[in-house]
Amino acid sequence: MAAKSILIGANMRILITGAAGFLGSHLCDRLLAEGHEVVGMDNFVTGKRENIAHLSGNENFRFIRHDVSNYIYVPGKLDAVMHFASPASPNPKSPIGYPNLPIQTMKAGALGTHNTLGLALANKARFMLASTSEIYGDPQEHPQTESYWGHVDPIGERSVYDEAKRFAEALTMAYHRFHGVNTTIVRIFNTYGPRMHTDDGRAVANFIQQALRGEKLTVYGDGQQTRSFCYVDDLIEGIYELLMSKEHDPVNIGNPEEITIEQFAREIDDLVGKKAGLTFLKEMRFSGDPQRRQPDITRAKKVLGWEPKVSLRDGLTKTVAYFKQEYGL
Repeated sequence: MAAKSILIGANMRILITGAAGFLGSHLCDRLLAEGHEVVGMDNFVTGKRENIAHLSGNENFRFIRHDVSNYIYVPGKLDAVMHFASPASPNPKSPIGYPNLPIQTMKAGALGTHNTLGLALANKARFMLASTSEIYGDPQEHPQTESYWGHVDPIGERSVYDEAKRFAEALTMAYHRFHGVNTTIVRIFNTYGPRMHTDDGRAVANFIQQALRGEKLTVYGDGQQTRSFCYVDDLIEGIYELLMSKEHDPVNIGNPEEITIEQFAREIDDLVGKKAGLTFLKEMRFSGDPQRRQPDITRAKKVLGWEPKVSLRDGLTKTVAYFKQEYGL
């Protein structure tokens, strides 16, 4: 386990942008449970008020509705700034997908990162950037290590997200090297669990929805493309450990258990129990969809003492229960 930084302990005051999002809301819960004061910020473009409604009576939680691409003012001292605000779904048919929010996505990654880094600098605060496995693009290295530079299309449909995150990483390291800001970068791989968008168009949501309706699960391509799915509780634990560490370089946080999309679909079909089966469509779901995705988490193990604990079956069971609750089933 890596040595903890001076941040360790309760009574820190932490800003989380994207606080009403899937990951941001879970981070709010975790930090509040650890005794910290949380300032949540969101403009509800993709975040949901329901995700933080249960925090309205918590004296240690304050919410500010604001677009991070505009100048940010937060009264009082901050000990940490966590920039998690950004659309994240590649689904062009979803209103929350970044193909339908291209300018907002670029601004959240560029202007939002600039504004939050400036806030961290002014407060001499720890800064965390929520980056993504998408900075590796359609990787030619497998599994992906943090030292891999990536294989990314800079002008494709996905570029508004991929390049925004790559720019954000570069800006974060510039502030660290030039201004001495205490920064860190978490590269997040596919994550699922309660509070995820049920209509974001990605594999988890699509398969669970179809399985609950008793429909055949639609697999795009031959189904042999791979992903590695991390349950949200494991991810939040890794993010918390990284925030409290002295690490400045990017760290992959994800589950290294690689599975084909076909296998994943059959797992959900079996779990839901309606046994509708699968149907295959020749074309790929999204333009530029990576063929393989698997994190190398050697650095996370070494510097954080972290690795995922929740099995795919257990995580999916909890996620299916959430979807049933959302749909009133």
